[in-house]
Amino acid sequence: MNNKEFIAALAAKAGYSQEDTQKLVKTTLAAMADNFEAGEPVQVSGFGTFEVKKRLERVMVNPSTGLRMLVPPKLVLNFKPTASIKEKLKKGGNE
Repeated sequence: MNNKEFIAALAAKAGYSQEDTQKLVKTTLAAMADNFEAGEPVQVSGFGTFEVKKRLERVMVNPSTGLRMLVPPKLVLNFKPTASIKEKLKKGGNE
C-alpha cells in the first residue's frame, strides 16, 4: 500500500476528506519525528512503541574482498509491537 492508497483508505474509514486526512497524517508524522529527534519514544496504544536506539561502533567484513572496516556508531529507529499485534501476526493476521 502506498501513501495515496493509505490516505484514501483512512479517509474512507474515518469519514473525512482525503485532504483533511493527509494533513492529519502529515501532522502526526511530524510530531513523531520531533519526539525522535529529542530521543523520546512514541507509544501508540494498541499498536506498539517506536524508539530511537544507538547502534554501537562495530567492525564489519566485506564478504567479497575480506576487507575489515570500522562502522561508526549511529542512531536507528526501532519498533516493538504490542503482544496483541504479535499474536495476530502469528495467526496469519486474519482476525
